[in-house]
Amino acid sequence: MSQSKFEDFISTNQITEVECLVADMSGTARGKILPPKKFLSGNKSKGLRVPEEVFTLTINGRFVSDTEAVSDSAIDIYMKPDVDTIRFVPWYEAPTAQVICDAYHLDDKPVTISPRHVLKRVLQLYKDKGWKPVVAPELEFYLVKKNFDSDYPLEAAVGRSGRKESGGQAYGIDAANDFDPIVEDIYDWCEAQELDVDTLSHEAGPAQLEINFNHGDPLELADQVFLFKRTVRQAALKHDVYATFMAKPHENEPGSSMHIHQSVMDIKTGKNIFATKDGSHSKLFLNHIAGLQRYLAAALPLLAPNVNSYRRLVPESDAPTNVHWAIDNRTVSLRVPSSDPSNLRVENRVAGADTNPYLAFAASLACGYLGMVEKLKPSDPVTGSAYRYAHTLPISLDEALDKLSYTKALRMVLGEQFSEAYRDVKYQEMQHYRRVISSWEREFLLLNV
Repeated sequence: MSQSKFEDFISTNQITEVECLVADMSGTARGKILPPKKFLSGNKSKGLRVPEEVFTLTINGRFVSDTEAVSDSAIDIYMKPDVDTIRFVPWYEAPTAQVICDAYHLDDKPVTISPRHVLKRVLQLYKDKGWKPVVAPELEFYLVKKNFDSDYPLEAAVGRSGRKESGGQAYGIDAANDFDPIVEDIYDWCEAQELDVDTLSHEAGPAQLEINFNHGDPLELADQVFLFKRTVRQAALKHDVYATFMAKPHENEPGSSMHIHQSVMDIKTGKNIFATKDGSHSKLFLNHIAGLQRYLAAALPLLAPNVNSYRRLVPESDAPTNVHWAIDNRTVSLRVPSSDPSNLRVENRVAGADTNPYLAFAASLACGYLGMVEKLKPSDPVTGSAYRYAHTLPISLDEALDKLSYTKALRMVLGEQFSEAYRDVKYQEMQHYRRVISSWEREFLLLNV
């Protein structure tokens, strides 16, 4: 059935190329570009093959040299396109399709280290309990001038006014409108791809924007965020600037986050299990928050996946640094927005914009799931600023990876093989980072020590 749907889409839209995509550990699009006939024949015969090691590529494009999470024979796996994800690629002149794929071994067993599979694994655990999670991400990003020398700091992009923003413009309407040509392309291209984006606002940093997604199924929204990042970067390039989802691209400006609103529905009734009949917080809701409190530190490598991520999660930076929760309070990691009972949810404010959406959703939902099945109890909600409390989240990727390594319950939910592969990728990235001499070291150590 899916083959005929692919054939109809390609024929009806006169597609000349098909991009077959998988997300690697960093959320980077990997895969193959094929003419339609090759795509259709390859889909029939397990012919859309890539090396298993595509899921152990580091952010700097190197395969992990020493890991037991993949075969040392550099074996093939095959990509199985998900027919529900086929879409146009609107920034090409020639009619081009893109489709997100799942990864399978040649014996048809899923590749368990694939980020999309990890999210499916967590969602299945919920389904086995009769639950269905719902998420709504809010994604921030910066527009910056093109930067051709990585030793130089980034500069904010300049909009239609021709002037660089001189200060914070949080929720500034005119400041957001300054980038209308880029934003219009983003919205037009999202519409062409059926990406369910909602509101736009200007954030506190110079040329920093946020776009919110409507709530929905976590897998569908992870697919959409994955494609959205490509879309934003391409729209920016069309206007000769960069769009960056780095967690902390500017030294003295706020970082970029991906806040995750999450709730859980009863599959049979369709009702939000976080609220009781009288609208109060249910035991399962409190368990969910308690799970996030207990396991968030161990899940942090998936929510703050890069060395740069931890420059955002520091005191006095408008980002959370501990695991407190509260009602309608933006200083905590776990905020419960004011809402009616049917929309009761918790907003995880820890994740950075640099995260892989499949892994961020999987990690955040896994924490809540463990709280629910282990019947954990949360702390009391805080009042006032949570910034006055101690910094209890890991302060570096090294520390966060150690937390994950020693937290068996979370590793079991995410999958042991995946957890091993992910740690190996991140450890190799850190080794590469440690070899780099920064401009700070040259500035202050060169002639002073």
